[in-house]
Amino acid sequence: MSGEFSFIHWLRERTPDTPRVLVGPGDDAAVLAPTGRPQLVTVDMVMEGTDFHLAEVGARAAGRKAMAVNLSDMAAMAGVPTAAVVSVALPQNNGRALGEELDLGLREMADAFGVAIIGGDTNSWNGPLVISVTVLGEATERGPVLRSGAQVGDWILVTGPLGGSIRGRHLTFTPRVKEALHLHAAAELHALIDISDGLAADLNHIREESRCGAVLYAEAIPFSADGVALSRSSGKSALQHALGDGEDFELIAAVSPVDGERLIREQPVQGITLTKIGECVGTGLWLEQDGVRSKLEPAGWIHQL
Repeated sequence: MSGEFSFIHWLRERTPDTPRVLVGPGDDAAVLAPTGRPQLVTVDMVMEGTDFHLAEVGARAAGRKAMAVNLSDMAAMAGVPTAAVVSVALPQNNGRALGEELDLGLREMADAFGVAIIGGDTNSWNGPLVISVTVLGEATERGPVLRSGAQVGDWILVTGPLGGSIRGRHLTFTPRVKEALHLHAAAELHALIDISDGLAADLNHIREESRCGAVLYAEAIPFSADGVALSRSSGKSALQHALGDGEDFELIAAVSPVDGERLIREQPVQGITLTKIGECVGTGLWLEQDGVRSKLEPAGWIHQL
């Protein structure tokens, strides 16, 4: 046995049994036991040269990131991830060794959150490494949290410091799955999103879907040490890095002022510090700095099509 089927056989041997998975890798489709709760599905693709540089970071780190960005999307719905399917386009040169290293990173992140890798597809070509992960999950009893529920007057909270993820954190971050679930249990979340494209861009997604406006308070936004360090050589301020760098994978939440005040005071979610960085207003996207409010462009990462 050689080539693709040998690799698939190797992957199957590494896939543990789990009660939720009635049929795992090896058939034409996996079979999952129903749970009766609303099901969540998210898919994201990462590509060599765009999301990572393979020669610099290695396949294991690339695999870890591919799984982590999808788990972050599940966190952004306050959902419980349960299973994943993975499709990869491996470079023809040394593809098997690359695939095995890739699997280590994928499973490292999946295992950390109890996610079963139940199947996928493998292919090879003369191009760069491409990884597509689809994560399946389910809503809690409180239901999924959407982008569209923010209301005028809501407080805008963030779960951690922002900016400078390119210095390495975009590969090593831990998705805020557990934190989102604890936050969801502690308060009524009106809207939620993870920061993948950038604070300004992703807050704008909430604003657009909720049909309201938002203002950020520049002095309140927490800067990461990476963003501050990058600002010393990039020609951009730490604030600009926080607003537009992206791939922080912290969460933005919109909550009522009553819940917001309580969450900030009690800090009920272990491992993070919730910070009020703005409020929902009538229309527009704004930045208030030194008492002056000005329009804020939703700058951030945009794939060019």
